[in-house]
Amino acid sequence: MNSEIVFGLHELEGIGGKSIEWLLDQFPDLSILLEADGWHELVRERLGEKRAGILKSKLSETWIAERMEEYRKQGIRLVTRLDEDYPLLLGQTAQPPWVLYTKGDLELLNNPSIAVVGTREATPYGRKVAYTLSADLSRAGVTIISGLAKGIDTAAHRGALEGRGSTIAVMGTGFDHIYPPQNAALFEQISTAGLVITEYPIGTKPHPGLFPQRNRIIAGVSLGTLVVEASARSGSLITADLAMEENRDIFVVPGAITSKQSTGTLQLIRQGAAAVGSAAHILEEYQGRLGELPTKANDAEILSEDGSLEHTYDPPEELKIIDILSSEPANIDQLQQLSGIEFGLLHSVLINLIIKKKIKPMPGMVYTLC
Repeated sequence: MNSEIVFGLHELEGIGGKSIEWLLDQFPDLSILLEADGWHELVRERLGEKRAGILKSKLSETWIAERMEEYRKQGIRLVTRLDEDYPLLLGQTAQPPWVLYTKGDLELLNNPSIAVVGTREATPYGRKVAYTLSADLSRAGVTIISGLAKGIDTAAHRGALEGRGSTIAVMGTGFDHIYPPQNAALFEQISTAGLVITEYPIGTKPHPGLFPQRNRIIAGVSLGTLVVEASARSGSLITADLAMEENRDIFVVPGAITSKQSTGTLQLIRQGAAAVGSAAHILEEYQGRLGELPTKANDAEILSEDGSLEHTYDPPEELKIIDILSSEPANIDQLQQLSGIEFGLLHSVLINLIIKKKIKPMPGMVYTLC
């Protein structure tokens, strides 16, 4: 029941992520919020009279069921941080959203993914490069993640839809307020052939502050972030910064030094981001970390008939994790301590084993053999 109640709390006005976290710390079984009055005074002292009153007057099993049914009717699936299908990498970030509203193929959330981001005011060169690299990566089985914005985001999504890995669009609004409106048809295409996600409930309208916030999801779900074009003040630099904070890879497409759309990307290169000129350059970074990814984007022989990546060998790190879990399930801290694998690499190893269906995640960041 905790998962449903977390969803209900998320739907309440004024109850944010920190409040949900505090409530879970105080009441490990959240059903007490539906059944008793003894909690009200403690919550009022923490959240204030207004928010405690909203919680007490609105939160009920019936109300939660009605809200969930409303989303179900619209074809929207709900994933909370307490659910097994919550994306592994996102759950390990500093500020993962408590609820994801989704339309499309949920399995893409744990597919090897690269974020492709850049300016809304893209040049023809930038749009072509974003489209081509995204298509090549997608043909190799990599899922492309972007933000459904115009410019680079749109080109990346369209390119990814040409390949096997498909694409995930992360929105900064509710599903009933597609932004920009001209991408409504692209939204429908992605929700059918890929996946659209947002942390914002139905009714959430576009607001400038919401888009930088959603960028942490783009960076958090991805193994790495590719910045194609970015001016000095581009929002895509926020995504790159967030990715760096989570110890994820940063890739940059070099641009003309005379173009204002290259000032941000040049800055990233000076800070140590890897300059790339093809999808193969990115795929090479993950050789041995995610099984046998192809080194050439057109090397389809490594792809199975259903479009999933085939893995032809088990790296020693994977064998080590399987050996540990053969005794009993373990959480990520125990796995790191027992295996001695560096924490950043451990994330990739766990994802690869999940993709291979050799292990599966359980609530509480615990892993067990399939």
